[in-house]
Amino acid sequence: MRNNHSFTLLRLSYKFSAFVFFLLVVVSAVQAQDYQTTVAKNGEGIYSLLKRHGLSPSEHLNTFIELNKGKLGSNNSLFAGQTYTLPQQESASQSPASGGAIYPIFGKAYEQVNPIDNSLQGAVYYLLSGHGGPDPGAVGRYGNHTLCEDEYAYDVTLRLARRLIEHGALVYMITRDENDGIRDGSFLEPDKDETCYPELSIPRNHLKRLQQRKDAVNKLSIKHKGSFQRLVIIHVDSRSKGENIDVFFYHDQRSKTGKKLANNLQQTFKKKYDMHQPNRGYHGTVSDRNLYVLKYSYPPAVFIELGNINHFRDQQRFIQSNNRQALANWLAEGLQTDFKNNK
Repeated sequence: MRNNHSFTLLRLSYKFSAFVFFLLVVVSAVQAQDYQTTVAKNGEGIYSLLKRHGLSPSEHLNTFIELNKGKLGSNNSLFAGQTYTLPQQESASQSPASGGAIYPIFGKAYEQVNPIDNSLQGAVYYLLSGHGGPDPGAVGRYGNHTLCEDEYAYDVTLRLARRLIEHGALVYMITRDENDGIRDGSFLEPDKDETCYPELSIPRNHLKRLQQRKDAVNKLSIKHKGSFQRLVIIHVDSRSKGENIDVFFYHDQRSKTGKKLANNLQQTFKKKYDMHQPNRGYHGTVSDRNLYVLKYSYPPAVFIELGNINHFRDQQRFIQSNNRQALANWLAEGLQTDFKNNK
């Protein structure tokens, strides 16, 4: 029985559901290394301390108590000025030797994620790449190759997720693919096996698909109530072959925070274009739009269009992996600016 239990845990560690990974971390919490620590504030209890660090009390309370035996007062109270160990908040198996963690969803070449800094500690991001499952989204042609929006938007989103984690954020991939990982090829093979967090089949019906994603985000948002939260939705546009467009941003018209988020991202892109292509100019816009997920999701949100999948120059933005990584890096930098401006 004990051997079967160990085999089950080992097998689960390679599943891609964030929830399953979290369970594995909790089971092995007392053995993991390189935990982050924090100092309790005057009058602070475990619930408020965990929330301050973007951790759900309902999920992390018991692990926190186990990690801090001997440091707690009566009824598990905290002592102001005492240093406490925080439960691991990443949904991945830990890699104690490097101080990083293993995230199989990024694929073998990129699954090892090592921390750069804690500049986004306490931030929670929900990353939603467009379409997926039965819907490939916009489709373009490049020679004999078919370019599907869902594959390229997903690859950029994965790269963004990895970058945010490197800076200490807690990240949820809402659209997920267990097989793809980050891919460095130019022409990403389309498939239909994407799921919605945690492991839900994506429906064909457009409205049901949007409702499913909105519900996934909102359930997680409730769990992380009180934390800094943002929803980032990434798409690729489809226009005539002659229309070259820059990365542009939508927000819900009622959300001042969403507008500020979009502006922070847009200004980051403008700065990057001024730096790397000073004579080109950047014309990406920020505007409001009445989109379902923007309108009904709880966290402040931004909807990003990466370019025109039918325009030759825009296609270079997608098919070259270093350009996809640059998009992810610039988005991450804009999100860091947004975090700093709203702390």
